Amino acid sequence: MTTRVPGLPPLHWTGLDGTAHLDADTGSLTLVSAAGVDWTNDAAGGPQQHGATALAFPAPDGDFVFSARVTVHGERTTFDAGALALWSDRDRWAKLCDEHSPQGEDMVVSVVTDGFSDDGNGWLLSGPSVSLRIARVGPAFAFHASDDGVTWDFVRTFRLDPGAQPFSVGFLAQAPLGDGCTVTFDHIALAAGTLADLRDGS
Repeated sequence: MTTRVPGLPPLHWTGLDGTAHLDADTGSLTLVSAAGVDWTNDAAGGPQQHGATALAFPAPDGDFVFSARVTVHGERTTFDAGALALWSDRDRWAKLCDEHSPQGEDMVVSVVTDGFSDDGNGWLLSGPSVSLRIARVGPAFAFHASDDGVTWDFVRTFRLDPGAQPFSVGFLAQAPLGDGCTVTFDHIALAAGTLADLRDGS
């Protein structure tokens, strides 16, 4: 199935077809995850999980900046998340999440997987939505988050080479321990260009 979002190339699911709805009037995209789905390559050697599916498009050649505001709806269970994601294959992927913690708080979480997952918590969210951003900067990628979509806080930078397939970039909803998770992405933007400074808020 192909989904078209204004300003983006055609989107396809990275795994099994998921559930998505595009609001033609606003350009917002809503994903509904299946129950019990996640992406994780446990660093301790536990079972890998790749039941979640991202709605994604081929990452542009060269430097780019891709962002969206993320809102997770309703009552949340632990690790429910809406995310922007990079995906090559089961061993080469990354995601930047609005995730619900075991302590019952919503926070910025990032995961970079190169064989095994490097999972890092960021800060607690101050409101019901957060803007997330993925940028390619030369041979590296950068993750940022923002309360207002204007001033961007640095999350991390990392080097990740693709595996079996070129990278796709897009949208993800997950509910590892719950019955499902509904996430809306709006203020979606994709642009060619390079971030000149990863830590100056721009």
